[in-house]
Amino acid sequence: MSKKNAVDAARRALAAAAVGLLAAACQTPAIQTPARSESSVSAAQAAAPASAAAPAVGAPAQVVPAQAVPATAAPAAAAPPPVLPFNQAVEFAAHAVLSNAPAADTAPATIVIDPLIDGMTGYQSNATRSIQDRIVAVVKREFPQYMVRPLSAETLRQQPRILVGTFTPVTAKMQTSGGEREFFRFCLVMGDLKTGKVIAKQVVRVPIVEADPTPTAAFADSPIWTEDPSVKAYVATCQATKVGDPIKPEYYEGLLAAALISEAVDAYDEGHYAEALDLFTTARKTPAGDQLRVYNGIYLSLTKLGRSAQAAAAFRELVDYGLRTKRLAVKILFRPGSVRFASEATFSATYDAWLQQIATQAVSTKTCLQVVGHTSPSGPAAMNDSLSLLRAEYVQSRLEGDEPSLKKRTVAFGVGSRENLIGTGRDDASDVLDRRVEFKPIEPCG
Repeated sequence: MSKKNAVDAARRALAAAAVGLLAAACQTPAIQTPARSESSVSAAQAAAPASAAAPAVGAPAQVVPAQAVPATAAPAAAAPPPVLPFNQAVEFAAHAVLSNAPAADTAPATIVIDPLIDGMTGYQSNATRSIQDRIVAVVKREFPQYMVRPLSAETLRQQPRILVGTFTPVTAKMQTSGGEREFFRFCLVMGDLKTGKVIAKQVVRVPIVEADPTPTAAFADSPIWTEDPSVKAYVATCQATKVGDPIKPEYYEGLLAAALISEAVDAYDEGHYAEALDLFTTARKTPAGDQLRVYNGIYLSLTKLGRSAQAAAAFRELVDYGLRTKRLAVKILFRPGSVRFASEATFSATYDAWLQQIATQAVSTKTCLQVVGHTSPSGPAAMNDSLSLLRAEYVQSRLEGDEPSLKKRTVAFGVGSRENLIGTGRDDASDVLDRRVEFKPIEPCG
């Protein structure tokens, strides 16, 4: 089969899958149960044996007589999830979710895994890949009633059960900001695409030193980061739901694009750049294809294939996406303690071209920009504040040098490490995003 015929066949499969998914989505109740945070799992739930059965979804709630609860009693504070070593935490969470989910109508029931991500960045990492491999091993070894299949348009058409998960660096108080990150909070959720509901969930914590959060190739190479609605919908499906809640509709509607992106990321990581480009391009044409992972993937694939002119056009689309979403973070690496660009960085040779594109787009869209410098948390806070401002001012001067009309339409700020996305302070490939430069449109631009 030719590549064109293969892509056409994929599109036909996508269209058929869309009909099934939309039909299932229409059965999802319009009114959602108020979500609770993933940290609200009780200590009893978190410590329960994996073999203990969970109440069936939709079962009547136990009624407590009014006189049994004193009128002045305050609600008990939810205990934080248990802390376990990495391998034990993954096994514990997998057993809990697989055991507590209601029995499926058919056996073996199909499970697909929508690749687990970092809950702050949306990146896949060495840690999330390792978690997925362990979950697959647990299913094969101990749960014959399930069969893990790849996430694809074909498997989605069968409306399988789906696993989503986030692996998020948090402080001792279970927060993603405001202090040193001490744990990874691992949230694992199973959803049923036939009913459109969350049917099992487990949360545990892992000591920060026990996992490798280094992004996989496609995400490590991605030059641009911004908050993406598709990733936020994935995160909310895991972190902002409880058993019995409807699957977030924004996540549901993006599953076809997610399947193609998953295949594209795998192809890129394996060095199959032409195949990755075809898959990212096909994903772009789906209803949910307007997302950062797609634009980054197209740019990276074209760059790897040596198609410079097309890659430049793809980067313009990346910049446009960031400006449309009001936040454009660029991974520009500097020499330690300096405002000069790091020459050994993967894309250092293209920094000039990136800044030229950003300046040109800002002028053509008549956008004023706030240039914000960030640093990792290592080192004295006062020094980081000063360094982040100097770097922002340096980038500002480069923009204004490329496009003099931007003078008086940009402003530079330094925030040190106060807005870290990773916050581990490793100063390596795992926390590059903490050493970023952001461009935020200022409105109104006067």
